[in-house]
Parts: sequence; C-alpha cells; structure tokens
Amino acid sequence: MITVFKFVHIATISIWAAGLICLPFLFAQRKDVGHEAALHRLHAMVRFLYVVILSPTAFVAIGSGTVLVFLRSTFEPWFGLKLFFVGIMVLIHLLSGLLVLSLFDESARYSRLRYIAFTGGTLAVVSAILAVVLAKPEFDTNRLTPDWLAPGQLSEIAGGILGWDLQ
Repeated sequence: MITVFKFVHIATISIWAAGLICLPFLFAQRKDVGHEAALHRLHAMVRFLYVVILSPTAFVAIGSGTVLVFLRSTFEPWFGLKLFFVGIMVLIHLLSGLLVLSLFDESARYSRLRYIAFTGGTLAVVSAILAVVLAKPEFDTNRLTPDWLAPGQLSEIAGGILGWDLQ
C-alpha cells in the first residue's frame, strides 16, 4: 500500500515540477506571437497544460503525500523544511495561474527579467525539495525555537500574568 502511494506521489510531483518549470518557457513565447490566431492557440495550449494537467496533478501529489505522512508517521524536522518548500511551490503554481489569466491580454508583456526570475525560482525550489528529501538533514529544533515555545512554558507565562499557580 505504501509503495503504491509512494509511486503515485513521486510520479505526480515529477509531472507537477516539470510542468512548473516548462510554464515560463511557454510564457516567453508570448512575445513572438504574430497574429491573433497564433495567440489564441498558444493561450489554449498553456491553459490546457495548467488546468487539465498541472492542477489535478498537484492535487493528487499533495493528497498522496498527505496519505504518506500518516502511513509512515513522518514527523521529522527535515519534513517540516520540505513542507515549507512545497508551500512555496504551491505559491509558484498559484502565481502561474494568475499569469495565465493576465498574460494573454492584448497589451500584456512577459519580460526577460520575469522569465529568468520565474524559471530560476522554480528550479531553486524544486531542487531544494529534492535535496531535503534525499539528504534528510539532521538539525536540532531546540536551537531554532525560542525558550517560550518549549513545552510547559505557556502555563508559566499565563500563570505569571494571571497570578495563578498553574503548575
């Protein structure tokens, strides 16, 4: 059962990441479109990729990953870091969707700087997820959190404020 979910998760994450990496290349084609029919064809292709392929794949990737969390009890510090980068990947996905909606207006432009930033950012996030998952780095979360987040600290803080002995 875990093997099936792992296969589905890895396959859908791969498709989702590859699609997000490809989208800026398709967006960059916007400037080379000569006439309205070609613009409409490019817009239809980009929308198809985003709506029919990438969005459902992202949904299945996140769903299968959530199932794997509970099947494998993956509650390690590195996993929180992976989820942080997956959250950034979701934001990139959402920004791509907004760009699909606005880029194909008559006056819309897609600058080279935006292309470089979007592609580089997506590659960096996908690479970071891959690096974290493969390396599974060990780090001490106690050093990263302030003392007031330690277990039992709320009762001490609230007891001091309220004047009650909550111990």
